[in-house]
This record gives sequence, C-alpha cells and structure tokens, in this order.
Amino acid sequence: MVNQVKLTGIVLSATPVGEYDKRLVILTGQRGKITAFVKGARRPSSRFAAGSRPFSFGEFTLYQGREAYNLVDIEIKNYFDEIATDVNALYYGFYFLELADYYSYENVNSKEMINLLYQSLKALSNKNIPDKLVRYIYELKMFYINGEYPDVFSCVECGNREELYGFVVEKSKAVCKECAHLYKDTLELNTSTFYTMQYIISASIEKLYSFTVSDVVLNELAMVMNRWRTKYIDKEFKSLEFLAFEGVLKV
Repeated sequence: MVNQVKLTGIVLSATPVGEYDKRLVILTGQRGKITAFVKGARRPSSRFAAGSRPFSFGEFTLYQGREAYNLVDIEIKNYFDEIATDVNALYYGFYFLELADYYSYENVNSKEMINLLYQSLKALSNKNIPDKLVRYIYELKMFYINGEYPDVFSCVECGNREELYGFVVEKSKAVCKECAHLYKDTLELNTSTFYTMQYIISASIEKLYSFTVSDVVLNELAMVMNRWRTKYIDKEFKSLEFLAFEGVLKV
C-alpha cells in the first residue's frame, strides 16, 4: 500500500474516541510526533489493546491519511510493565512522556529524543538509581537536546572555567566566585554538582545512567532544575502536580 509506513515509536498518550476506538500520540524517531487512530482498541478482544497505551514502545505500521494516521499493525518490544508496579516511578514516567510531548513536533527527526526517553524509562526500573536523579538527568539532557539549557561550563562574566561558584537562573549560566557578587540570585553549588551537570550534558545517552550522586549533589540538582524549569518552561505538568501533592518531590 503506497501510503503505508513503518515507524519506531513510543506512545505518549492515549485518548478514548467514540465507543471502542483510541487516539494515540506517538513519538517516532523518523517523523517526530504523530497522531494515530486505532479502531476497536478498547475492545477486550482487540489485538491492539495492550499496545495502544502510554509507554508502549515498538514498531508501528500505519496508513497515512491527510491529517492523521491509522494503525494497521503493531509489534511491541517493551511495555515497561515494571514501571506500573511502582506508583512513584509511574508518575515520573508520565512526566517524562509529558516533557517529550512538550518538545516534540511533527516531521522533525526525533531519534535522539526517543532514545533519551527510552533509556530514561529503563532507568526508572533500576532501583540502584534514585527516581529523582533519573528525573534530573532526563530533564537536563532533554533541555540540552532542544537547544536551551543551563550553561555550567564557564563564568557568565569573565569566562573562567576552573573556579565556578554558583548558578544564576536569570542568565541561565554559571558564575565564578570572583563575579558572584554581581548577582543577587546566585545559587551556590558544590563543585561535584558542576561536574555532574557537565557530564550529563556532554555524555552519550547510553552512558547517562551509569552513576549515582551524594544527597548534597542531588538536592542541588533539584534546586537548579526546578528553578530553571519554572522560569523557562511555560507549561504546568499534571504528573508533577500529582507527585507534589503526594509529597514525593518539591516543584
């Protein structure tokens, strides 16, 4: 069939349509974010029932219409079922999907973004890495991929790269100790926090979840990322609101 395509993707959201159908938003590596309709997906006997839910990752065969796609076949490689058994990990995962949805567009190559999302969801199932650390790694790398992120490599004033002291949210840049007095809202950071952020920005996605940090560094990452997100991201995320309500994290 001429208009049939096979795309690697992950389901970001699923919405009921009519009595038995679903509308999926899928992040694909080849064509970015797409909308796909799945007929009969809500019927218990549907072969698409399990694969037409958030977190489902695999190969989607679709018929391309004028304004949306229709699902023809699906081969799911990972449902991330282990996330569903942990309510905290589940809502962190939903936040990851929301953030990916915020940054993704149709007909934009999103292979790097989908790789980050996939590796980050896998990391949520690794109990040796705190969910909060996975979150801050995911956020910072996602911001970096999309071209607007905290610059933590040199002082905003003098360019010093060796004696960084704090982070200035207003400038989205680091500042050294000699220049820190020029800014009232400087967030003082541990040297290890700067190293951690620099590594996250510079490392390949496959190597992101290969370390842990001290509580001090984790708390400072939280401080920077929460302040940065609040200032530069013009969206409220429902999953973060839920986690805050449950007392899991501070937003």
